[in-house]
Order: sequence, then structure tokens, then C-alpha cells
Amino acid sequence: MGSPLPDAMKPEMPAEQVSMTYHDGTSRTVYDTGIERPYPDGKLIVSRTDLNGVLTRVNDAFVEISGYDVDELIGKQHYILRHPDMPKAAYKDLWATAAAGQKWHGYVKNLCKDGSHYWVYATVVPNVRRGETVGYTSVRRKPSRSKIDAAIAQYAQMKQDEEG
Repeated sequence: MGSPLPDAMKPEMPAEQVSMTYHDGTSRTVYDTGIERPYPDGKLIVSRTDLNGVLTRVNDAFVEISGYDVDELIGKQHYILRHPDMPKAAYKDLWATAAAGQKWHGYVKNLCKDGSHYWVYATVVPNVRRGETVGYTSVRRKPSRSKIDAAIAQYAQMKQDEEG
């Protein structure tokens, strides 16, 4: 399942402290500065996970934008990047689609190590070897501002519905 994630370090700038609980029951404290990082032009952010969402490979663009070192990522749950604004239902849909052997597309707000965030348009595909899914690859592209704005509104409503 990967090793448990430590609490995030409190950034130097003002940030909201949030306690996150994940699908596997683990929790950690993260910080949200509200600062958006621009998606790097002309780059694809790529990662691979095992069947449980544990990171097995990350590319340089992933490392650069996340603010983590490679050794802070490999062997850790992909949800190390989960932003508190992301609704649980979005990830439930992603995992159900990928586990069914289908390609998933969607907009995701990721949390960086320093508490800033960035938006991606993600495509997740199962890695199939000899007819068996052995993990997943996610490729992220730069999303348009209008799609980000639509996702912000949709996710805020979904979060409100989840918190009921």
C-alpha cells in the first residue's frame, strides 16, 4: 500500500491547515496557500502507479511542478498530491473507470509540497501485461482556463453535496 504519508511542512507564507483523510483510512495534515502555479508550457506530466495507487515512476516535469524530490514520491500513494478542494466522487469515478480497464479523462487540482496548486487535464490508462492490468499510467496536459473555471464550480458543488 506504500508507506504512510507524513504531515506536510507548514509553508512560510499564510496557509489554511487542512486535515485530509484518504480512502484507505490514513490521514495527514496539509496546507493550502491558495497560490496557483502555471502549468509548464509544452510539457507532459507523467506518472505510473501500481494497482493500489502507489507511485512507481515519475517524469522530470512531475517532480518539478510538485516540488517533491523523486525519493519523496516513489513508493508513496499518488494521493500525496490530493488537493482538499477535490471531491471524493471524482477519484471514485477515476478508480472505478481505470479498474474496469477503461481510459479516464478529467480535470484535477493537485497540491504541491509548498502548499501551492496546479491544474491538469489528466488521462489515466491501465497498464496491461499479458492480458492482466499491472498498474496505471497518468499523462497530464495543460487545461484551458475556461475548463478550469468550470471544474472549480462543479467541484465546489460536489464537495458541498458530499459534506451535506
